Amino acid sequence: MGKKRVITKSGEDISKIEEKASSIKAKAATKKHLETGRIYIRASYNNTSVSLTDLKGGLIAWSSAGSLGFKGPKKATPFAASKVVSVLMEKTKKIGLKTVEIYVKGIGGGRETAIRSLANHGLDIILIKDITPMPHNGPRPPKVRRV
Repeated sequence: MGKKRVITKSGEDISKIEEKASSIKAKAATKKHLETGRIYIRASYNNTSVSLTDLKGGLIAWSSAGSLGFKGPKKATPFAASKVVSVLMEKTKKIGLKTVEIYVKGIGGGRETAIRSLANHGLDIILIKDITPMPHNGPRPPKVRRV
């Protein structure tokens, strides 16, 4: 197989790479400035996810309980939902978000806690709408059993 080469970089090379990465991050962060947006909260029995979009529907940032390291039934708890919202607000701190429309989907335990956390972070809430899908009449029932 041969010998493995270990390439060492000097401090100057590393600092150049770090500067380049920070400039790319700065450009990406200053690119978007958003006053109003939409926040979609999906609270199921298994997980809670929150995503921020602009008014056209383009995704800006998202966070979920599973991505934060919660496992199993702890993902659907109100505590996990509050942590998800706080991480999302940290991600979008530089955007300048002030007013939001909130759309809630699902029947999990983190519904109300996520909305309260958003209000506690100083956002003006214009609208709270429940978009949970509801069956009108459901599927056709099975035939009557003949014995």
